[in-house]
Amino acid sequence: MKVFFPWAIFTICLGIIFEYLLIFFRMVAMSAVFTMGIDVGSTASKCIIMKDGQEIVSKALISSGAGTSGPDRAIRDVLEGSGFQREDMGYILATGYGRHSIDWVDAEMSELSCHAQGAFYLFPEVHTVIDIGGQDAKVLRVGKGGMMESFVMNDKCAAGTGRFLEVMARILEVDIGQLAELSEKSTQKVDISSTCTVFAESEVISQLSQNTDICDIINGIHRSVAGRVSGLARRVGVTPMVVMTGGVAQNSGVRHALEDELQVDIHTSELAQYAGALGAALFAFRKAKKRNG
Repeated sequence: MKVFFPWAIFTICLGIIFEYLLIFFRMVAMSAVFTMGIDVGSTASKCIIMKDGQEIVSKALISSGAGTSGPDRAIRDVLEGSGFQREDMGYILATGYGRHSIDWVDAEMSELSCHAQGAFYLFPEVHTVIDIGGQDAKVLRVGKGGMMESFVMNDKCAAGTGRFLEVMARILEVDIGQLAELSEKSTQKVDISSTCTVFAESEVISQLSQNTDICDIINGIHRSVAGRVSGLARRVGVTPMVVMTGGVAQNSGVRHALEDELQVDIHTSELAQYAGALGAALFAFRKAKKRNG
């Protein structure tokens, strides 16, 4: 006697189960809170979407900052990467040098607090944050829960910033991304003593005219930046763990020079340049919870 399996009924039941699962997952997604943090810097725009203040859903970085199309492009890319629309965000918070340029966000916040919070998310044991951006350098003392307690900042002079490194790379005719690699090949100590970008530029040109090895010059440039920033760090106090954020954190030459100057290990992350946007998304989640009761 042949037994026929009721495939038609099985297929219908499977379809019903699938539909219920879709409804369930949509309900779970609707119960989650998605927030966006936007960090509009002087030379780059960073954007992050987080779920429930814990999980990074999408991130985007555009190498153009305030006054350019960079912020809009970063926002577009982060939304495309997540599959969401702007209206799906529970809260949107902007930070950074150009935060006032985005008038539709729910709130704005200082990049100092956001960098402290972002560094805390990446390294929960952090007590000191060194952030070297495109046009400024900041050192933050971080307390309980990643809240900033005090800071010192250099935003009056390009020396000790990413802009300083860009100028030096242009004079040396190397890509800024090559500086760290070339610095590691240095065998002789060369001092770039000027704290002013213009005078330091003259020093570098003078070293080139003397046929000084370019790797030694770059190492001297990194130590010059480290000397400038370590002065800021000592004013606020250096307490381990020390974390470096900002775009210059990706330059191991500067990081190692800072470690030598401060005699302390400096930690960083592949997300170092996103720290401000990350902190903004975390603060956005808190504000969303408060607004929703």
